[in-house]
Amino acid sequence: MMQIKFLSYLRKRCNVNPARGPFHFRAPSRIFYKAVRGMIPHKTKRGQAALARLRVFDGIPSPYDKRRRVVVPIAMRVLTLRSDRKYCQVGRLSHEVGWHYQDVIKSLERKRKAKLRVTLKHDRELKKLTVKARENIAKAAEPFNKIIKSYGYEV
Repeated sequence: MMQIKFLSYLRKRCNVNPARGPFHFRAPSRIFYKAVRGMIPHKTKRGQAALARLRVFDGIPSPYDKRRRVVVPIAMRVLTLRSDRKYCQVGRLSHEVGWHYQDVIKSLERKRKAKLRVTLKHDRELKKLTVKARENIAKAAEPFNKIIKSYGYEV
């Protein structure tokens, strides 16, 4: 159903000069952006400000791959959609209507996840070493910790 809707959107064009629009972006990020734009008053100052704050990407680029992911429970398919309803993934839909970078994004995601596994393993080892070092200097640091606690900080 979604593919039929998108293909009908692809048929719409400027009769005089198709380069004037509407522009049919096929990337999942752009499809999502267009869907969100349709839900907010994007012609008002408030809506333009809201759209300016929206950042959409295909995959997870470098500044965000190290940040903690958050979930919006009301938007989760498992919690919101009934089990007998059909659904689709925007990446697959994009690929079917002419987006050529699905394989590229998948390979980049595989590399990112492999890197993340190595980083998490390294962080776990560092945390163990830190705990061990704290135990080793606990006796020497006790007077300093007492002073810090007297100022109201938790050690």
